Amino acid sequence: MQSYNLFLDDYRYPKHCFEYINDKRYTESEWIIVRSHDEFIQVLEKKWEEGSFPVLVSFDHDLDHEHYDPSMFVGVDAYEYKYKDFEIPTGRRAAEYLVNFCKKNLLPLPECLIHTMNPAGKIRIQNTLSREH
Repeated sequence: MQSYNLFLDDYRYPKHCFEYINDKRYTESEWIIVRSHDEFIQVLEKKWEEGSFPVLVSFDHDLDHEHYDPSMFVGVDAYEYKYKDFEIPTGRRAAEYLVNFCKKNLLPLPECLIHTMNPAGKIRIQNTLSREH
């Protein structure tokens, strides 16, 4: 099976993440870059049909301006209250999709990095990945 790295972020590129996450894979690896939850799903599904699956996935949480809210700095509970009103899916939803995709296809979860600057969003993605698999 072929492998690839998948990077989810609405505007940054992997090289930008190296500036605050000291992981050379952000600058030395090739990445497929997706800008939305829907594009994440499309690439994952299409590459699976072609016989490929990611070995490394890096998640941003905030994929639309509506996701930026001061409550992200207060804590997860405060942010969860705001989250229920979001219309655009976040990186957490993409993480949930990946977990369910792996379960459905009896696959191990690939290595996952979280490069979001949203402290509550980071915890939300971590909880999704660790709780579900």
